[in-house]
Amino acid sequence: MSAIRLLVLGAVRQHGRAHGYQVRNDLEYWGAHEWSNAKPGSIYHALKQMAKQGLLHAHEIAPSTAGGPPRTEYEITGRGDEEFFRLLREALTSYDQRMDVKSAAIGFIVDLPRAEAVALLKERVRRIEEWRRAVTAHYVPEDGPEQLGHIGEIMNLWIHTADGEAEWTAGLIARIEGGAYTFAGEGEPFVGVLEDGQENPYATGERHPGDSR
Repeated sequence: MSAIRLLVLGAVRQHGRAHGYQVRNDLEYWGAHEWSNAKPGSIYHALKQMAKQGLLHAHEIAPSTAGGPPRTEYEITGRGDEEFFRLLREALTSYDQRMDVKSAAIGFIVDLPRAEAVALLKERVRRIEEWRRAVTAHYVPEDGPEQLGHIGEIMNLWIHTADGEAEWTAGLIARIEGGAYTFAGEGEPFVGVLEDGQENPYATGERHPGDSR
């Protein structure tokens, strides 16, 4: 899975309607340009492609009286909403997802009902444990990586990473079950988007031709 589809769909969905520069600004505010492929060119390309695929609806907005080129505002469609939740659920349960996909999923986890979020995360832990059992049928961590030569360090890294992720996920489950955060249907959730005119302290400042469209 590409993180950019989940990130862009989720960002548009949070606004209701948003032009490309708003989406880019939000993703930079979240630091997504540092931990994912959410670079300006990728964002604008994803918006256009998903509009062609019927996941987003493109609204042509006339220029303001102050002048300047017209902008396109994007709105998520019913199909886009279905795709967003499909990607979100897959990213939350699949242990083998890349870090950028996992990070994007955590950023949108509150778009789900609390009980479903917990169930998906518990499924993630189950899959991690299942993967660990399969790996340790051939590699015993307690015997040390040397049993497989220096290549054993790769297995050692995988096992430690899996154990750390299982522990972190269990902690997140406990926090959510304890009442942390506001999930779908519980009231007004926290939305990490910038207000109109609010300066983005994390913006790259890099100009892109798509910023004016």
